[in-house]
Amino acid sequence: MVNERTFPHRLAHGLFVGGCLALMICFGLTPYSAQAQTNPDGSLYSRFGVGELRSFPSSQLDAMGGAGTGTLSLNYLNHDNPASWGYQVLTRASGSLRYQNVLIEDAAGNSSQLQGATLNSVEFSFPILSRRMGMAFSFAPYSRMNYSVQQTGELTNSPLADEDIPFQTTLQGSGGLQQLRGGLGYRITDNLSVGANASMIFGILEQGRETLFGAGAGLEPSTQTDATRLRGFTGTLGAIYAVEGLRSDNDMLSFGASFTLPTRLTGELVETIGFSLDRDTLRTQPDGQIDLPYRMQAGAAYQPNNRWYFVADALYEPWTSLESTFQGFPEAAALSDRVRLSAGAEVTPAGTDDLAPFFQRVSYRLGAYWDDGYATPVGAQDISTLALTGGLSLPTMTGGTRLDLSFSVGRRGTTDNDLVRDTFYTLSATLNIGERWFLRRQLR
Repeated sequence: MVNERTFPHRLAHGLFVGGCLALMICFGLTPYSAQAQTNPDGSLYSRFGVGELRSFPSSQLDAMGGAGTGTLSLNYLNHDNPASWGYQVLTRASGSLRYQNVLIEDAAGNSSQLQGATLNSVEFSFPILSRRMGMAFSFAPYSRMNYSVQQTGELTNSPLADEDIPFQTTLQGSGGLQQLRGGLGYRITDNLSVGANASMIFGILEQGRETLFGAGAGLEPSTQTDATRLRGFTGTLGAIYAVEGLRSDNDMLSFGASFTLPTRLTGELVETIGFSLDRDTLRTQPDGQIDLPYRMQAGAAYQPNNRWYFVADALYEPWTSLESTFQGFPEAAALSDRVRLSAGAEVTPAGTDDLAPFFQRVSYRLGAYWDDGYATPVGAQDISTLALTGGLSLPTMTGGTRLDLSFSVGRRGTTDNDLVRDTFYTLSATLNIGERWFLRRQLR
């Protein structure tokens, strides 16, 4: 409860949080599209399908292997399962940034390095009925396409020159899809929670080929680009069943499942070709569509006391069912079904003791995941990812607000069959602001 004296302070604090959220949204919606065209961070395997799929369930779960379908939390918004949103107590706003470095190697020992920073997510949520009903909104990347491959050769028997003409071809991809979500979670009973959200997926995927010829050949550089603009809607349904007091008064075991509906993305493909800076439209396909598969997730979480927390998760997506009317895009023949397994743990030495020393109130997290990705180059095996994750959650002077730091280190792919192997690490920072809003004033 707040009285009339504290109400102006609460209002000012609310306006401050609202201003921070507005800045996060502006950063997420405005500069991101420009970054996606210029930052060279990404994997060569992002050329397949709609790019490298991104997932950020929460800053807590990101450091615990990304497992969160069965998780209930008072301090974090869990995007993997909208059923958890009914568990909210505080109004929350958060923003997260991510830095990634990728080292790419082939069997011959050739290597290149890609790096850059992007947005993880911008979130806003609030309880309608404390620990009973809650609503949430978020903006986050859905996929990212960013790669660059160079090939060299010689143009033989050319009538333009007496000798062979050397050339260099660069295959490039950029852009990505973004996801805007909003939904509601509700606790039907003390044990059972359900939830649903609606999502809009939109963005531009651009793939191009640039050819440069040797000096003295008299040939201008040529560029061919395919830009596909897509948009569509989908939704997620979820449920969580939790049981308390199994082995002690403070423990809780919960099971969760979620189902994301298949998504139809519609849009247009524009193919341009040109020499130097002159570009002409070669072909336009205005009414194409891509049908993305459904997603199923299931997981469990166990909290033996107020210090420890354990999570485990499984995900399945049948990407072999993808269909597209765009000619030559995406490379559906090079896709396979996706399976992802993840697990993690968290320990807070002080538990819920807010008067304990600082480092005892820090939450320490560790996890791992294996992702049998959906990219499968023709004639090769599935491209899987194995990674270790971890992080810290640092308390602040303001109750309900924490600074979360997380990392991941892993490998993707193989150097066999003329493929490449990615060795990557990521660093993420998330500011998670929590505040009590919408309280009835107490009259004195």
